[in-house]
Amino acid sequence: MIHRRRVNTNLIAGCIITGLTVFIILVGYFWTPFDPAGMDASAINAAPGLPHLLGTDRFGRDTLSRIMQGAGATLRIAFFAVCIGAFAGTLIGGLTGYFGGILDELIMRLSDAVTAFPSVLLALVAVSIVGRGSDKLILVLGVLFIPSFARVVRGEFVKQQHRDYVKNARLMGVKDARIIFVHILPNISAVLLSSIAIGFNNAVLAEASMSFLGLGVAPTESASLGIMLKEAENSLMSAPWQALSAGFSIAILILGFSLISEGLGFNGIRSRTSKRRLRLNAENA
Repeated sequence: MIHRRRVNTNLIAGCIITGLTVFIILVGYFWTPFDPAGMDASAINAAPGLPHLLGTDRFGRDTLSRIMQGAGATLRIAFFAVCIGAFAGTLIGGLTGYFGGILDELIMRLSDAVTAFPSVLLALVAVSIVGRGSDKLILVLGVLFIPSFARVVRGEFVKQQHRDYVKNARLMGVKDARIIFVHILPNISAVLLSSIAIGFNNAVLAEASMSFLGLGVAPTESASLGIMLKEAENSLMSAPWQALSAGFSIAILILGFSLISEGLGFNGIRSRTSKRRLRLNAENA
């Protein structure tokens, strides 16, 4: 019987959307239609058209150029915050899930206490203490993302360490470090990558929320999507394209990473199902 391979449309669509977005952001680092910070008194709140395709803001700055720059700033914050959270969370979750014991219980109870509060609320408290700025926001978000990654990785390690391939590696005298990083970690890659994609979504939303509330990226820094939403607040009726452009850009970023996360989850389910089918076939042979 021939089984047709299903096409993972979510993963393909997510990669296309995210890839195009990242390409536009990279272009924005080297070229923009206008100077993102350049003001034109003759084109204040200009409607979308030529030469400003997405219009201008209340200072006469080109909205498209600021979107290209702002999306890059938002994605940079999300990238480094997720890197901090994923690296530390994977290390902590892997070690506690593999070895268990009192340290595992202590860290998991601490994680429960942290995740019991909304991450944005904790970020607001932390930023109000350490101050504003993109670097400080990256650090705060990265630390707050650690418990969620640690819980996901710990759960996968607890399941994987009882599998036959891990037991066989232990019987063969393989060291714990090799089992953790060479044997188990690659087998949870689909779940980890899916969690990273979700982390990007949370980071983009957190940056937009924090900057909109005035506790994220400082206005003196480069524009971010959250800053653009904040600046468009007073022009919703007279120049709605400013808020719509920034909001649509945030939605596109989130859509791309959401589709990637769903696609990776689908791949993980397919992979586990295929392994289970092979095992059953071997037992019946």
